[in-house]
Amino acid sequence: MSTTTMTSREFNQDTGGAKKAARQGPVFITDRGQVSHVLLSIEEYRRLTGKGMSLAEAVAQPDAPDFEFDPPRLGKLLDVPEFD
Repeated sequence: MSTTTMTSREFNQDTGGAKKAARQGPVFITDRGQVSHVLLSIEEYRRLTGKGMSLAEAVAQPDAPDFEFDPPRLGKLLDVPEFD
């Protein structure tokens, strides 16, 4: 795991580089010479906090295969007459 330090100005000018560096380890961002923020990958953040994936994140997985979902109408499940 590598550690990177950037000034606030460097971070603002190269956000993509900071995100890329965060995949390898924490990125410390300084403001007037003092560390003010730390950028982490989401995987590292979850590891540190012990939090898993939220339901919204699980449902929104972009690499998951598409599938058809055609749920039954609620009226059929509850045996309630349908009104048109």
